[in-house]
Formats: sequence, structure tokens, C-alpha cells
Amino acid sequence: MDWLYTFSGFLVGFVVGVTGVGGGSLMTPLLVLVFGVAPATAVGTDLLYAALTKLGGSWAHSRHGTVDWRVVGLLALGSVPAALLSLLVLKGLALDARHLQALITGVLSVALVLTALALLLKPQLQQLARRPDGVLRELRDHHLTAATILTGAVLGALVTISSVGAGALGVVVLLFLYPRTATAKIVGTDIAHAVPLTLVAGLGHAALGTVDYGLLGSLLLGSLPGIYLGSHLGVKIPERVLRPTLATMLMMIGLRFVFV
Repeated sequence: MDWLYTFSGFLVGFVVGVTGVGGGSLMTPLLVLVFGVAPATAVGTDLLYAALTKLGGSWAHSRHGTVDWRVVGLLALGSVPAALLSLLVLKGLALDARHLQALITGVLSVALVLTALALLLKPQLQQLARRPDGVLRELRDHHLTAATILTGAVLGALVTISSVGAGALGVVVLLFLYPRTATAKIVGTDIAHAVPLTLVAGLGHAALGTVDYGLLGSLLLGSLPGIYLGSHLGVKIPERVLRPTLATMLMMIGLRFVFV
């Protein structure tokens, strides 16, 4: 089974390398639906997996100056407390396996559908954000700091419970909040923010006993070369093909979890 986990890590890593998103969105559903891993264990393991893989991406973006550390700080100001609070709620509820599975799969399905919609509507949201007039522009410009912290809090709760949301969903919201910022800097900022969020959430899951370290090692063994290969091939595949394909896949997976 270990080689299958490694191969799966390679496939997901390749998709992440090609598209820049899809780590938690694909890995957690794959572990649950294909390998039958308990949802809580899949989420906890994937969170530490994400923290380790995105650490390298964050370092690379930082070297190229494509990280807005002020925005990272504002996002973390909302996401880290939300992650800790979500972990405390999970521990306090002390749910049995069946109810815990229902909670996680429910949040997971919502997070996947939201991520799919964010990918599909990305161009429209960017156009809306760049309009020089409108109520949304006024609200954003006058409450940008609060909106960024609130975005971090929502992502923190979603990611802690489902491991999904720190990628595509975070990027699309940041593109809306900061339409004048270059896309590369938005992506770098989102990746840098994902590191402390997934690390805190992952360590919290480890404390709850929902991390499989053998599984984690097998996934990393495949994902690192997969990300490297995908990042080199991704430039040859147009976004107009990648975005709707990935969005459709995530939508189907999200709807599938409704019937788990």
C-alpha cells in the first residue's frame, strides 16, 4: 500500500505543480474515497503534508520578492486564532467516529464546492474588483484591513476542519481584495500564509491523534518530484483549459461527499 500512497502523492504533487492549487482539495478526498482513510486522519495528515510542501514554495517566493508580508500577517491574525478555536471545538465536542466523520465530510463538501466556484468565477470576480465604482469597491477600500483578517478567520476554520481552502479559494479572495497587486505576488502571499496556518492546524491534529506519520512520509516521497515535474510542464498548458477542468473535478468530488 505504501507505493500506492507514494504514487498518489506524485499525482497530486504534479497537479499542484501544474495548476498551483489542488493540494488539500485533491489529497484529502483521495485518501478518504479511494483508500478508505478515516476523514479525521486524512485531514490531519494532509495539513502537515501541506505545511511541509508549501514551506519550500514560500521560501522560493520570498526570494523573488513575491510575498506581501503585511497581508500575510493580517491573514494570520484571523486564521491562526480561528484554527486554534476550531481545534478546541473539535476536542470539546468529543464526537464519536461516526459524528466526527459526518462533520468533517460536511465541511469538506462545502469547501470543495466553494473552491470550484471560486475557480470558475475567477475572471468575473477580477473584473468586478477592478471596477472604479460600486458599493463593493467602497466597502473594500474602507474596510480592507478588517476584510483581510475576516478572510483569514474563515480560511482558518475551513482549513482546520477540512484541510481545503488555503489554495484556490484564498487566491481568488485576495485577487478581489487586492486587484492592483500582481497575480504572482497574490499567489506567493497565499502560499506564505498557508504555511503557519496548516502547521498550527496540523500540529493541533497531531495532538488530537489524527495524523498518520507513515502515510505522511509516503505522500511526501511522491509529491516532491511530482511538484517539480508539474511546475516545469505547467507553463505549456493554457489556464483556460486547466481552470475549468480542475473546477469541474472539485465540484464533482464535493457533491460526491454529500452522499458519503
